[in-house]
Amino acid sequence: MKDSIEKETGTLTVDSVSKTKKDLTFEEALKNLEAIIEELETGDVPLADLVDQYEKGTALLKTCNERLDEAELKIEKLREKSEQPVFENFDPDD
Repeated sequence: MKDSIEKETGTLTVDSVSKTKKDLTFEEALKNLEAIIEELETGDVPLADLVDQYEKGTALLKTCNERLDEAELKIEKLREKSEQPVFENFDPDD
């Protein structure tokens, strides 16, 4: 198995791909996923490595989806909070 994937932005190591999901940001997970896809698209990956890379890719995809869901939930909570009615003192004489 390749220990690293060459990228324009540097080298993606196996250690950075195997970072715990909670440590990966959306951007990191997406970058790692794109690197795996590029490697798989070359067609030069042995079958055993292909299955391993596919497994890592599906885990990274799940991480990306979780981060997007978390962001969507935060945005929804902020929207709900900002749309709460503001109660003002009512003066019938005005």
